[in-house]
Amino acid sequence: MKLLYGLFGAVVMMAFLASFVIKIKEPAMIVVVLIGVAMMVVDLWQSRNESDS
Repeated sequence: MKLLYGLFGAVVMMAFLASFVIKIKEPAMIVVVLIGVAMMVVDLWQSRNESDS
């Protein structure tokens, strides 16, 4: 269940951040957003085997 909520949160966050990237179109902003998304994916990957509490 935690994985499902994590995936939902990831999709919502990516949709939110995509609005900034589409409006601003600055390379530095795109890099920052990509780093944030990569960190989110790594955290989701690492937490997939933790127990639901």
